[in-house]
Amino acid sequence: AEMLRRAFLATIWLGFVVYAFRFAPPDQPDTAQLIQQLATGEWQALNPAVVALFNLMGLWPLAYAGLVIADGHGQTVPAWPFVIGSFGLGAFLLLPYLILRQPNPTFTPPSSKLIALLDSRWLGISLLAGTLVLMGYGIYAGNWVDFISQWQSSRFIHVMSLDFCLLWLLVPSLLGDDMARRGLKNSRVFGLVSIIPLMGLTAYLTFRPQLNADE
Repeated sequence: AEMLRRAFLATIWLGFVVYAFRFAPPDQPDTAQLIQQLATGEWQALNPAVVALFNLMGLWPLAYAGLVIADGHGQTVPAWPFVIGSFGLGAFLLLPYLILRQPNPTFTPPSSKLIALLDSRWLGISLLAGTLVLMGYGIYAGNWVDFISQWQSSRFIHVMSLDFCLLWLLVPSLLGDDMARRGLKNSRVFGLVSIIPLMGLTAYLTFRPQLNADE
């Protein structure tokens, strides 16, 4: 089963890489300017749907850090380089960690300051609030006809959208072990967290039981 899991994730990773660079729409000449505008907050002329998506992609790695860093405690492969890389490359760099990791349903103290920080409810609350604001902004203010047009013509927006969906679909691969580490056995929680994109994970980070890290 473990070999099948790794082979499945490796196939997804390889497929995503090949698709992004071979089959996605072409790179547009204004992509660098668009990224600069998004990164520096010059959003006046931009579609709010694109602005919301770009900023949500900044929240995903933080939300994943709340799962991955504790999961990496006790793994032979260090988790933090993949988490740092995911801020720029999203699922492109998180997937290799998911392929290399071993199942890890227990947590062996002592904890670290980083794990304690990522385990705090304040991180979950901040990410949940940010997700709600950005999703609301994107859904209500966004020009979705324009977004679909850009999705069909711009590699950056096309791949960023697919990256968002892939990060959403990969949540269950870490969620089960995280729940087990906290003694949380509830298939309904697992289902709800998995099925609601980003909002489910950030709500889980807010309300999950704390790790017994200092026993």
